[in-house]
Amino acid sequence: MLMSSGDKAAKLQYGPSTFRIIRSGQHVFCAVSGEVIPLEELRYWSAERQEAYATAELSTKRFLGEV
Repeated sequence: MLMSSGDKAAKLQYGPSTFRIIRSGQHVFCAVSGEVIPLEELRYWSAERQEAYATAELSTKRFLGEV
């Protein structure tokens, strides 16, 4: 994803089934891969760890302690 100077990372508070936007932005970063995740594509996160994940596979690997 190409990012323009207007793009900035959002700060979110992750809950069990939804997230709350603390600071507005267009994306967050995957806690495992560092990949940019546009907010409209964000599907996986950990409320306990307050982390976002790019894919279900990365989320599962983090949960199992593989990464």
